[in-house]
Amino acid sequence: MIGSSTAIAAFHELHASGCFVIPNPWDSGSAVFLHQAGFRALATTSAGIAFTRGLPDEVLAVPCATMLAHIADIVAATPLPVTADFQSGYTHDLDELARNVTACVATGVAGLSIEDATGDKARPPLYDRGTAIERIRTARRAIDTAATAAATLPVVLTARCEAYLVGDADPAATAIDRLVAYADAGADCLFAPAVRDPATIAALVEAVAPKPVNVVVTSPGQGLTVPLLADLGVRRISVGSSLARVAWGAFMRAARSIAETGTFDALADAAPFPVFADMFGGRR
Repeated sequence: MIGSSTAIAAFHELHASGCFVIPNPWDSGSAVFLHQAGFRALATTSAGIAFTRGLPDEVLAVPCATMLAHIADIVAATPLPVTADFQSGYTHDLDELARNVTACVATGVAGLSIEDATGDKARPPLYDRGTAIERIRTARRAIDTAATAAATLPVVLTARCEAYLVGDADPAATAIDRLVAYADAGADCLFAPAVRDPATIAALVEAVAPKPVNVVVTSPGQGLTVPLLADLGVRRISVGSSLARVAWGAFMRAARSIAETGTFDALADAAPFPVFADMFGGRR
C-alpha cells in the first residue's frame, strides 16, 4: 500500500502557504476524534505509542515493526493525511534506513520525519553532521524511488534536528546550521523540537526559506500561540505527545482518587457512552 495521491497532494498543499495545526493521536480512536474535530492532517507520536506499551520515550524503545503497524493503524483510521514520527529510522545503517523508510511509505502515510539523534548510549547523542546529512539524502532517495514505482507524488520528508533535546552546547546555532543542510539534502519541511524563543524561531524560518518549518508546542507555559507562530512564518504546528499526556493525566488523577479516597467521584468527568456511539458507530 502507498498513500493515496489525494492525501499526499493535500498534505503538500497544506505546507504551501499559511499555518496549520497538526495534532498527534496515539491510537485509532483518538485519530477518529481529531478528524471529526475538524483538523486537516494528523501526525503520529512515537512517545504516545511507547506509553501505551509501557515503554519510555526513547528513540529505539519501540521496535520498528511495531511502530510500522501502529502507523498503519493511524493511517487507516481516517482519510486525513498522516505524517509519521519515524524517529531516526530505527537503524544506524544507511541501506537498512532506506528499507525502513520504504516500509514506512508503504503504510500509506503522506509524510514522515527523520531525526538526527542516535538514541544509542554507546554513540554521541547526535549523528555527526556529515552522517546526519547523508541519512536525509538516503531517506529522500527512498521516498522518491517509492513514488516513482507507485506513479504517485512523493510523501513529505521532514528533517528534525534534536540539538535542543540532547543538551547541545549551542542548540540554536546547531539547529540552524543542520536544518539548512537538511533542506539542501532534500527535506521538504524542517523541525527543531523544543525551540521556544520567538526570535530563534523566526531565524530558523528565515534560514530555510522558502521551505516550511514545523514547531511543536507541548505546554501552555511556552507562551506560543497559533497567531504568534503564524506571524513568525511557521507553517506547521504539532503538539507531540501532549494530547496523550493530557489523557494520561486525567486517567492518573481518577485512578489515584479511587485508590486514596475509596470513592468514585472522579468518574464524573468520564465521557458518556453516547459520545462514543456517535463517534464510532458508523465505523462498523
